[in-house]
This record gives sequence, C-alpha cells and structure tokens, in this order.
Amino acid sequence: MTLKKWILPCVATLCVLQSHAQYNQLWIPDTLSGTTFDLVIRDTFRQVAPGNQTITGGINGNFWGPTMIWNKNEVVHINVNNQLTDTTTIHWHGMHLPAIMDGGPHQPIPPFTTWAPYWKVNNNAGLYWYHPHLHMMAEEQMTMGIGGMIIIRDSVESALNLPRTYGVDDIPLALSDRKFDALNQFTVAPYGDSMMTNGVLRAEYTVPAQVVRLRLLDAANERSYNIGFSDNRTFYVITTDGGLVNAPVPVTRFLLSAGERVEILVNCTGQAGTTVDLRAFNAEITPQIPGGESFPTGPFANALGHINFNILHLSIGAATTGAITTIPTALTTNTFYNESSALLTRTVTISDSAIGAGGPTFFLNHRLFEMDHIDYHIPLDNTEIWELKSTSNFGHPFHIHDVQFYLLTINGATPPASQQGWKDVVLVPANQTARFITRFTEYSDSLKPYMFHCHIALHEDAGMMGQFVVGNSPAGIMNKTQNARMKLYPNPTKGLLHFAMTDNIIIKHATVINMRGQVVREFELNTHESDLNVADLSTGLYFLRLTDAEGGSYVKSYLME
Repeated sequence: MTLKKWILPCVATLCVLQSHAQYNQLWIPDTLSGTTFDLVIRDTFRQVAPGNQTITGGINGNFWGPTMIWNKNEVVHINVNNQLTDTTTIHWHGMHLPAIMDGGPHQPIPPFTTWAPYWKVNNNAGLYWYHPHLHMMAEEQMTMGIGGMIIIRDSVESALNLPRTYGVDDIPLALSDRKFDALNQFTVAPYGDSMMTNGVLRAEYTVPAQVVRLRLLDAANERSYNIGFSDNRTFYVITTDGGLVNAPVPVTRFLLSAGERVEILVNCTGQAGTTVDLRAFNAEITPQIPGGESFPTGPFANALGHINFNILHLSIGAATTGAITTIPTALTTNTFYNESSALLTRTVTISDSAIGAGGPTFFLNHRLFEMDHIDYHIPLDNTEIWELKSTSNFGHPFHIHDVQFYLLTINGATPPASQQGWKDVVLVPANQTARFITRFTEYSDSLKPYMFHCHIALHEDAGMMGQFVVGNSPAGIMNKTQNARMKLYPNPTKGLLHFAMTDNIIIKHATVINMRGQVVREFELNTHESDLNVADLSTGLYFLRLTDAEGGSYVKSYLME
C-alpha cells in the first residue's frame, strides 16, 4: 500500500470521528400563534460552520422561519413581506384553500411588496409547511433556507393523550442537506455533503425519559431519508401528511421523501442518562430512490450518497412532571373515499428523456410545464382516482396541491400501514404505478390553477410540473346570485374601474385576471366601494375578482378599450 493510499482512509476515519464528537445544539424555531401572522423574507447571515458566516435567506430574521400554530376552522390572515431583491412566492404546502391563496407560480411576490392571503383552515391536525414555489427558482430559494413549518390543532387531536409541549416532548425537525464552498457559502445543488437538521450541522438535543413526539419534515431539495434509530428500536407512526392515522403503526424504518411529513412517537421511558441517534439508513435504499445513488463525480456527487448517517444525536434526560409514558392504542377514525365512488380515473405519466450531458430530463404527461397550459379541468366535487404511471428509471415524489388523497395501491399492492392515511406526497417508484383517490371540494375557480409536480426541486424547476383548475370554463366562476351583489362600471373602460358592493360587503382583495388565467393586477383593500386603476393594461377581455373577509368571491368580466 502506498503512503497516499494509507493516509486517505486514516484522514477519512479521523473526519468521521470528529464529526460524531463535535455536536451542535439543535435550534428549535420560534412559534407564532393567533389568526394574523406577519412574515418578512430577507437575506440574512448565520454561523453555520466555523469561519465565515453563511449568507442565507430567512423569514423573520432566521434561516428557517417560525413555526405557525393554527386552529382548525379559524380564518388565518398572513402578511408576507418580500424584502429580497428577487421575486418569490410562498406556497402553503398541504393546505386546502382557494387557488388564488395557494402561493404557487401564479402568485408572485415582487421585491419590496406584501402579499396578504387568507382562508379558513379546513385541514386536520398535523404538520404542514410553507416554502418558495417560483418557477425555475425553487431550488435556489429553498437552498437559501426560506421556509418554515405549520402545526394545525383540532379537537380530535387535542383530546388524545399525546406529547404536545413544543420543544420539550414535541420536537419539530426539518431535514435537509447542503453543499458548501470554500467560503462556507451554500452551493445550489440537488444534494449536499452535510446533513442539516433545523439548519444545524451535527445536531444534538436532550429529550425527557418519556414518550417523545418527533414531527419530521423532508425539506431537502431531492434526498429521501430512510428514518430509523441507531439501536434499531421500534417507533410509532401517528400521522401522515394530512393528519392522524387510525392507530399508531409500529415500524423500525420510514422512508421520508422530499416534501413529505410524518409524526412519530418514540418511547424513552426509563432511559435517562442514555443516548441514541436518529439516523438515515440510506445504505439500505436502492439507487433508484433519491439519496440511494452514489455518484463519484459530476453534479450529483455528494458525501451522503447511499450511506447511513446521523440526523440527530439524542441525549435522554430526566422525565418531566406529568410525563406521558404509554403509546395510545387508537387515534381517530378516518373515513376515506370509496373507490367505487370515483367518477373517473386520470392517468398521469412519468417518463424520462434520453440521457444528455446533465442527465435525463423528466416529464409529466410527456410535456414540460407551461404557465398558460391547463392540463385538467376538474368539475367541483368530483371524486377521482389518479393513476401515476411511471416508465422513469428513477423514483419521483409526486405532490398535488389543494387536496389530500388516500393511497390505494403501489404497483398493484396495498401500501404499508404507515402510508394508510391522508397524504399529499407519494413516492412513485421507478417503473411502477401508484394510485390514489381524492375529491375536489369547496373551491371552484376556472381561471386560477393548482399545481401537481415532482417535489424534487431541480425536476420541478426544469418543468416536471402540471396544473389543473376546478371548474370547467371562465363561466364556471360566474355565480349569478353571488355576483349580483357587485356593481362594476364603466364597462367597457379606458382605465378606471369602479366597484360597489350591496349590503356594504367589505372587500379585502381584488384581482384582475386575463383570458389566459394569469393574474395581472392585485389590490389590497378594506372597503365596500373603490376605484381601481387598470389604465396600463392592454385592450381585451378581463375578469375582476373581489374577495371578502370570509373568502367569498365575486367575479365579473369587463372590456378594456
């Protein structure tokens, strides 16, 4: 063996030993509660590693923003102030809400402006999140650390004997990985060389010797995490993306894909004074699963590919007063859609192009995303089966906006019990088919689309994305009884529109939409009557949508001369 061949393994071993010895305290994001939330996005700095500070994106001053705590059935109002020099968006991942509030590519927030969405929280208790969704910029802006978690509470979850003391026995964990350059700055890349938990390298935390709840979010650009513990202990899945499962599901592994969430219970009762590691057992997953590959060179090369690595070092301390020490036997009773109630089955194809210099291009329905192309017009209240049919040689985490679905089969087989809950992300394995059932309820908007896409940020940015509207045509949003309460004149107009609402209905938001379904003007209001200046719009037909404080919409068309 040459000296070089002897030294390199020793250096690698030394680095591993040092990385395990030099832990950093896990940072727990602040919380925001109530019904009105102010989020400010700006560039900031963070001491991620010794040496230079890292330039990051941040919300309310932090890489990785505050955890918002919402209550089901309340109306939340969010003021998103963009202090970046770039346009961004904020998507409320997993939320059932009007399309105009969704925060996808069609709701851009220009620099130094504020977007103020609001809606009634209809989702079940669980873990959700928010993140940028600007087309062709998602990977870059997510790399910078823009995003945060959302915890929803409801009466069903609150009645259970579960850990819910935030930061003590109820721990939020955003999992991601980053690549750094020589100056400690982030490199925009699909995979990083360093694991980060809540934005912390080599994180450690002390939890009490009792039942602990870990809320896990895969916030990575691409990587999946095959979750388990260093002692191979059993843990219990209690939620999937969209809320509680019927009963805790005992597992020793849970494969968490980009965008997906899971809440688990870990019983540390009687273990004070011991330690255990939350780990990613990614050496156990195949190269066809994101994070299971091992590329020695090229843009996908990374130090964490197809290996096992630590996510969080847990020290177990003394139990708290009133500690929970048992795992419940039942959680809720979900009523999933019956497969026989589906009115149609839609087949969404997932495919690859030929492999080029930068690797293959991936497609949904054999095409790339276009802002003005609507893939599906879905009638309101339709129950549908979506068949995700893959001929791709790689697994893709598929995400759909607005709805939660129930997974029927993966490659013809019943999914594992740990996936039998409400979901909005499913990993579609290479060359396999996943089928789910869902219903498109409550919100109809034939002009404003929702998205469906691969949640690998690079794939999404490159066009692996489609969109659908609920409602079949522009006329579909013309509720005559509702719109009769809105007066609009002059029509046609040369540039000034005046609206007036009967019954003094207070309008909070006005949107002008062109015939391609694109929002071309937005106005924040608090009045039942106002003038709107649209003089700089070109001639043609437009729609003016007014939204009241309860989320009700009033739409009329007008002609620009």
